[in-house]
Amino acid sequence: MAHNERRIGTTPERVWDVLADGWLYPLWVVGATRMREVDDTWPAVDSRLHHSVGSWPVLVDDTTSVLECTPHSLLRLRARAWPTGDAHVTIQLSGAGADTLVEIDEDAASGPALLVPKPARDLGLHWRNVESLRRLAFLAERRADPARP
Repeated sequence: MAHNERRIGTTPERVWDVLADGWLYPLWVVGATRMREVDDTWPAVDSRLHHSVGSWPVLVDDTTSVLECTPHSLLRLRARAWPTGDAHVTIQLSGAGADTLVEIDEDAASGPALLVPKPARDLGLHWRNVESLRRLAFLAERRADPARP
């Protein structure tokens, strides 16, 4: 399983606010290019994001669903990206002083992606999630603080 982590300069609540806003998904997840719909209950268990992967004119419509959710600390997802397959993604948040440690673990769960040797699969997922965490940090660190004028 590919493991990535990044310390983000804001609270777990602010990071969670980005994760809990399904419409922001393509802004921080590398590969997701547009949102078609977000279930009203997102990020509750069994809720889904309906997104597209790829770039025009080759877009694949797919979904990401929630397997487990503990607000402000854990989000476990099943991300579909057919024809390559499904992936299981675990995002964990933990407070670290004024910062948040965000950890992402991801691996293919089914489909042709499992045919890729694990070291190569992990390397590709690692590179992708370095950028995804960088984008998540940009969004979370720049969210407006309602307590500030």
